[in-house]
Amino acid sequence: MIEATWELIVGIIGIALIFDFTNGFHDSANSISTVVSTKVLSPRKAVAFAAFFNFIAAFGFGVAVASTISKIIQLDIVPAAVIPFIVLGALIGAITWNLITWFFGLPTSSSHALIGGLSGAGISAAGLVAIKWSTVELVATFMIVSPLIGLACGFAFMAVVLNLTKDVSKPMAEGYFKKLQLFSAAAYSFSHGTNDAQKTMGIIVPLLFSIGYFGAGVDPNHLPVPFWVVLISYAAISIGTLSGGWRIVKTMGYKITKLRPVHGFAAETAGAATILGASAAGIPVSTTHVICASIMGVGTTMGTSTVKWGVARSIILAWVMTIPISALIGYAAFSVIRIVIGY
Repeated sequence: MIEATWELIVGIIGIALIFDFTNGFHDSANSISTVVSTKVLSPRKAVAFAAFFNFIAAFGFGVAVASTISKIIQLDIVPAAVIPFIVLGALIGAITWNLITWFFGLPTSSSHALIGGLSGAGISAAGLVAIKWSTVELVATFMIVSPLIGLACGFAFMAVVLNLTKDVSKPMAEGYFKKLQLFSAAAYSFSHGTNDAQKTMGIIVPLLFSIGYFGAGVDPNHLPVPFWVVLISYAAISIGTLSGGWRIVKTMGYKITKLRPVHGFAAETAGAATILGASAAGIPVSTTHVICASIMGVGTTMGTSTVKWGVARSIILAWVMTIPISALIGYAAFSVIRIVIGY
């Protein structure tokens, strides 16, 4: 079997950062779709604004989500020499699904694509025992729960805002919320960074473990995250965000429901609160699912007919397909890798 070397590990870390870039590229719509569709910021200013707040999240929210992701593969069961190739298979699965869904303009979860890829590649390498299913179950549970929380928060927050501003003229309210939406967009972009950049950190850490970076006797269930890993992960996702996935911006900003600044403010605030809560608890949620659901929740305050449920159904179908299809791609990718490395 081909042995893992530092050169190989550096190469796979590079591919992990490409995934991180595609995550930011794919998910830039999460951060900027509302401010672009409400014309609070131009597209070019919006991506720069979002990328900045994506990056500064590196300096204030810990690594709880990264720790959760690093435990999906049973590092004390899977041979250390095989771990890099499992991660490589997982990345192939996740990047492939990201590009497919970007092409079709579907706002799916890069996080779930990565988890699906890890699960498929891990099973291909060492069977069902390779995966810590309690972690996968946690993610799967919040795949359902977090959008419901985002939907409820979006609806509730919008209802409160409408009640508080019912006596304010529409032009005056629009002026206020255009300014407030800058704060809500900043909060959402910050929250996006706190959760999504950590997922790449969580797959780089097992790579370092496999090559003995942490030394002998380290507990594989409590691996530290070096600060240089934090910085490169946040840098990669921020550059991806700066590149902007415009196909998905159109879906989220215009096709789900018609948004004004007040709606954008409510959706972003509800989404940010949901994601920051999950990040603090170390739960890797889909920021895409949360903001989509928050937009739907805000839209329903104007009447359920204002939400384009046909578009919503297409998005939800893509959500459901993400983990199984990326797992299949990850499984197939490792099956090919197995032949190449002679495992």
